[in-house]
This record gives sequence, C-alpha cells and structure tokens, in this order.
Amino acid sequence: MAAAPVSQVSLRISGMTCAACVSHVEHALTDVEGVASASVNLATERASVEYAPGLTGIADLRHAVEDAGYGAAPVINDSWDEAAADGDLRGLKLKFIGSLAAAVAIMALMAAPAAHDLLPFKMDYLLLALAAPVQLWAGLVFYKSAWSAARRLTSNMNTLVAVGTSVAFAYSAVVTLFGDSAFFDGRATETYFDTSTAIIGLVLFGRFLEARAKRRASNAIHALMGLQPATARVARDGQTLDISIEDIVVGDRIIVRPGERIPVDGMVESGTSSVDESMLTGESAPVAKRAGDEVYGATVNGRGGITFTATRVGRDTMLANIVKLVEEAQGSKAPIQRLADLISSYFVPAVIGVAALVFAVWLAFGPDPSYVTAILTAVAVLIIACPCAMGLATPTAIMVGTGKGAELGVLIRSAEALERAHGVEVVVLDKTGTLTRGRPTVTSVSADAGIEENDLLSLAASVERLSEHPLAEAIVAEAERRGLETADADDFTAIPGKGATGTVDGVSVAVGSARMMREIGVRSEEIGDRGDGSAATTVCVAVDGRPAGVVTIADTLKPEASAAVAELRRQGIEVVMLTGDDERVARAIASEAGIDRVVAEVLPAEKAAEVERIMAEGKTVAMVGDGINDAPALAQADIGIAIGTGTDVAIEAADITLVGGDLRGVPTAIALSRTTMRVIRQNLFWAFAYNVALIPVAAGILYPLFAANGTPEALRPALGEYGFLNPILAAAAMAFSSVTVVANSLRLKGFRGGARNERA
Repeated sequence: MAAAPVSQVSLRISGMTCAACVSHVEHALTDVEGVASASVNLATERASVEYAPGLTGIADLRHAVEDAGYGAAPVINDSWDEAAADGDLRGLKLKFIGSLAAAVAIMALMAAPAAHDLLPFKMDYLLLALAAPVQLWAGLVFYKSAWSAARRLTSNMNTLVAVGTSVAFAYSAVVTLFGDSAFFDGRATETYFDTSTAIIGLVLFGRFLEARAKRRASNAIHALMGLQPATARVARDGQTLDISIEDIVVGDRIIVRPGERIPVDGMVESGTSSVDESMLTGESAPVAKRAGDEVYGATVNGRGGITFTATRVGRDTMLANIVKLVEEAQGSKAPIQRLADLISSYFVPAVIGVAALVFAVWLAFGPDPSYVTAILTAVAVLIIACPCAMGLATPTAIMVGTGKGAELGVLIRSAEALERAHGVEVVVLDKTGTLTRGRPTVTSVSADAGIEENDLLSLAASVERLSEHPLAEAIVAEAERRGLETADADDFTAIPGKGATGTVDGVSVAVGSARMMREIGVRSEEIGDRGDGSAATTVCVAVDGRPAGVVTIADTLKPEASAAVAELRRQGIEVVMLTGDDERVARAIASEAGIDRVVAEVLPAEKAAEVERIMAEGKTVAMVGDGINDAPALAQADIGIAIGTGTDVAIEAADITLVGGDLRGVPTAIALSRTTMRVIRQNLFWAFAYNVALIPVAAGILYPLFAANGTPEALRPALGEYGFLNPILAAAAMAFSSVTVVANSLRLKGFRGGARNERA
C-alpha cells in the first residue's frame, strides 16, 4: 500500500519565552491527527511541521497552537518582516521603561519618609496606584500565557513570573487596604510594590535584550536578503528598460554597468569583467568573467560592463536557495537540544513545587514575621528559576553558526549536520572535480628542433578543433589562451581512444598517443609510454610523418587543495583519496596534495561501499564529492560535503555544500562545527549551573550561616538581614543569564576558520 503523501509547512509562533514553551507547542502540534513530526525553534520563533493533508490542515495546526496559549501563522514569504520586528522591540522597550520608571519612583518614595507628611492620605495608596498599571498592563503578557498553560494543566516561564509577582503585589495590596485589620494583629507591615514592579521591568528588559540580540544573531541571513538590487536594466524589443527584478523572466538580456550589483543568475553573453562573489563563496578575490561564464544574483560587477542572459530568477536563484537553506538550518533542532527540552519540560512544575515547599517551611519556621519571609523566598525561587537561558542555549548558537557558515561560503543543511560534523575523524576526498579542477589542462608544450612551440600547438589545435575528446578540448583551449590562429583541417579522421589526423594548409598532422604514432608508421625513440610516475598524459604530434613534439596534459590539482589537506591534518583528521582512476595517476595526485592513503580504481557503484568500509573501522567519516557518481557515497557517510560547482544530485545528497567549490571550506566547516558545539556546551553548562547554584540561595540555604549575627553589611543589599536573596536581584540575575547565553553565542560572529578559532 502506498504511503500517504506528506506536506511540510513553516509556522511563525508568537508568545514563546522558554524551552518549556517549545515543548508545549511541539506537543500541541504532534497531538493533531495526521501530523508526522513537529520541530519548534525558540530563537527563530518557527515551527516546521510535516503532516498528511488528507487528515489535517493548516487551520487545524493553528487552532492547536492557539489552544496551547500561543499564536501561529503560516510563513507565506520567507522574507524577514523588519517592520513587525521593530514594532515588537518598541513595544517591549515601552513596557520595560514604564515598569522600571514606576519601580524607581516607588523606591524613591519609600526611601523618603518626609514625603509621607506631604500627602493627605497614606503613602501606600500612591504606591498601589503606581504599581497596579505595571502589574495589569506590562505584566498582562505573563498572565495570558500562564492562564493558557494552566488551562492545559501545564506551566512555563510566564507561570513563574505571573505567580511570583502576583504574590508580591497581592500581599502588598492587602497590607495597603487592610493593614490595620485584626488579621495583622497590630504588627508592623511592609509593602513590596517595588519588588513586583522591578521584577516585571527587569524580566521585560531581559526579553528586550534577548530580542535585540537574537535579531543580531540572524543578521547574516537578513543581510543576504538585502543584497539584491531592486531594479535591473533589461534589453527588450530594441529598447533598454529599467524594471523591477520581480518582473525579470528567464531569457531576458540584462545589462550590468561597472560597479553595479548583478540582479539575477545568468550566462554572460558579451563583455568581460571581474565579479566580487564573496557574499556567496566567502572568497575575497574577484572572479574573471567572459562570454559563456555564469554570474549570480547579488554579486558585484567590477570595472567592465557585461550583458548576460537570465537563466534563474526569483526563488530559483542561488541567493534564494542559500537563504532558504540557511533558514531551514537555523530553524532545525540539534540533538543536543533535546537534553534542554527534556529537562525544561519537568523543570517548571518542579520549581513551583519547590517554591510551595519553601513557602511552607519558612511560614512554619522562619524569622518573624514568618509569612513575609515565606512570601519573599517563594517569589525569589520562582523568579530566579525561569529556564529561558536553557531554551536559548542551543538555538542561538545554531543561528549564528549557520549564518556565519553562509558568510564563508559553507551552507549547512541542518542543525543536526552542524552537530555531527564536529566529530569527524576521517575526510574522504573524491579526486576529479574535487581535488582536481575536473577538466584537462595543458601543462607544457615541447617542440622538436625545426618547429616553434606555438606553431606546434597551432597545428595540433587545428586538427583537434573537430574532436570532442576532453584532451582535444584542452589543446584547443590552450591555443585560444595564447591567442594563436588555427586553420580548418581537411581529411579529418578520429581514431577512437587514440587520437586524430588531418591536413592543415597542405601539411599532414597527426595528434594522439604514442601507440597511435607507431601504428601509423611514425618512428622515433622519443615516442613511447612516458610513465614517469606523473599524473600527466603525453599527447604526441607528428608533421608529415615525422615526430614534431609533445603536448603534456593533466587534470591539475586545485590551487587550494594542498592547503586544505594540510589544515585537515592540523585538525587531527585523517585524509583519504577515493577515485576511479588507475593507481599511478591517483598516487601522483595524492602525493602532490599531501595525502598518504589512496583507494584507487573504484567503480562509481563501489564508492559508497568503500566509505562504509572506512566507517566500519569505528570512525566518523565525511565524504567530499561533486559528481552524480558521488551521491551514494555522500549519503552513506556520516557527513556528506558537496562541491557547490558540482551536480545538483550531489548537492541534494549532501549535508554541507561548499558554494564556491573551494576545498578550504571543508576544514572551515569542521572547525565551525567544533567551535559552535563548544559554545553550546558552554551555554548549557552556565544555564544549568546558574539554576543549580542560585535556586538554593533563593530558597534560603544561607539563613543558618547568618541567623545568629545577621548578614555582613556589604551583602545586605543582595541577601537582606538574614541571608535571604532579594527577589529584585533574582529577577536581574535571571535576565542577565539569558543575555549572557545569547552574547556568548554571538561570539561566533567573529569566527574566521582554521585551527586558531577552534582553540578559541
């Protein structure tokens, strides 16, 4: 029976504040009939959902999220809504400023006894009037989320803030309105409006800083999206028009002047220039362009003018694909994040239980007035335990890491791939098109006495112009590069697998292998198999039946290949070359690149088996390739790395793509993964350590230490008279922990690749 079709949708989720929220939204989505999987990311505020269209729809998914107490809307356009983000930031800013201003005013009034005499009514009434709007306006977001969670018998960070501030505010309101009643039995009472308002203000301030930092964390993708020019100059029907890039269609002829950005992808039709492609490849050196070369949207044209034909527009351009890939990676979830999600799902209920226990203990055994001690310790526990830092620890680092990779020309498909890459122990490199340029190139021309080198090459190219063999193309390309003239060859004859013959300006010319030369009667001691261990191929040239010279052709090593291999070795990674070429050629290339282990003469269908054999040694393997025949091996390896200049099939099968084909991207990707994982572990450690260390302090564990003699004067602002943590300080510490985690992740923006970053 055929499997039911599965669709995927991305939802923008609003109202999430911590890892517990992530867990609630995921559970709400997976509980919907027909949902195969749901992954929610706190940092990007997105949910990626796979579902069966016949069983459920987007409306059902939205209702499920809304029933859980959060907002949901399908992502119709992948573009970042800057206006909405600015609006959210402005709203947070207004609320935290208003809350903190009220808190400062309350503290000032409480600290000025003389002000009490100036009022015709009790000071606490004024404090209540200042605190109530903060609680009911700025704090409304906490109540909404907490109530929605309570309806589903769950809890989240907002529950902790709502309960904690409500206790402080409600107690203070009761004292204000009924402080003279018999309930208080004439004991001195204090209000804690400063505590409730300051906590709300500090929590909102922390969220404002988080939102602003998360915006910075995703700046890489936003910057990419802003690189495309708004208009393009198009030649249509004999006219030159300036049109919006949305109106460009495949086949349009586009004119780009010096210094302008190229609007879409295309093929150069005329003109020569150099193009800065650093925003796609991370390579700073401009790339020369002439007729027949590809150009990409959003890259910057140099000093020459070019005209090109549009081949990919809109969502099909390389830039659009990069943006999509980075967004998917930033929205995905790394396996290490499951630990934080699992702990957070139990953490909030546990904290509420701890706070209730702390309240009961101090109510029964606390210093007089015990109910005040009980209230303040419970509030401090609730506030300081908010698990927002745990929720942000992994996704913020993933956002910055994948964004940084895009800047460096390394596209990482998912957070899982980014995590797996840090453990790579062996890198397997395909040869042709990966280590080498992938096309034969003339490396030398040696002419015999009586003929000039360029004349020899011109004659050979005149014959080879009619051949489709890759070696013939290399000879013709070298003649064109040198600006040599070629003539039409008469009586052209191709000898399959050996060479070709023809007549050029009345001269008989033969170009081919030494074996062919012997077969057509050309005799010379110089002609023979020149197997000197080199990876080059020797093409012999004969004129009028006599040896005239040789042309040496090789698929040369990429300029950066040796440096990439050396960097991988510095990272402690074993490098293996895997190729279908014969042993002699393979070992010559491997020796030039600095690779010791070679697996040669492997058929395309056997490449995946060879990778599996290396994996069977118990090592984590990354496979690097560019061709269709590399796709099975890329999929087999723990990490598949595709050369971006290769085939679409190879790129689709890979976990990581090197946009510009620069092999130095391989050690860069691994170093980036290792650095990102180190940052994630640091984030998780400090998020957990913060809660483990400060929850006991908030619960009053220091009371026995200071009960007899009181808290030292220097510590009293933080720990009060007997070692109880000030709830206001708890709110500040909680906000600081979240900002610290995001700031630590932002250090990845300084990543440059290589061993130096890896050790940082």
